[in-house]
Amino acid sequence: MKKKKIQDMVTVNRKARYDYALGDELTVGMSLAGPEVRAIRDHHVQLKGSFVTIRNGELWLNNLTLGAETARNIKLLATKKQIAALEREKVAGSTIVPVKLLGGGRHIKLVIAVGKGKKKYDKRETIKKRDIERGRYA
Repeated sequence: MKKKKIQDMVTVNRKARYDYALGDELTVGMSLAGPEVRAIRDHHVQLKGSFVTIRNGELWLNNLTLGAETARNIKLLATKKQIAALEREKVAGSTIVPVKLLGGGRHIKLVIAVGKGKKKYDKRETIKKRDIERGRYA
């Protein structure tokens, strides 16, 4: 019996949970070159400011920051069925947001989620809930 290795988290897009009301998550692969893989494994990567688009029936991660190299576009690997479902969500007014990057095992994966943008009052509500959980307003 083979044990499945738990993926290590390389980085998390914390701003995504603040700016968007996130829905379903999907784990997709990434088409990377050797130096890019090394940069991600060494934690020289930032998801902040990156976003996912659908072009010609393919998923693309835009503005990924890898070390000194900036604004890199990377092709994401997902099935046609998954891409079609994401496209339907996007037509309904949602955005596809990268949430976290996993890279513990042999493969590097990206977790993306469908999200709706929050209004300013929703963001204030999020801050208030977080502060209550921390015990600031007891």
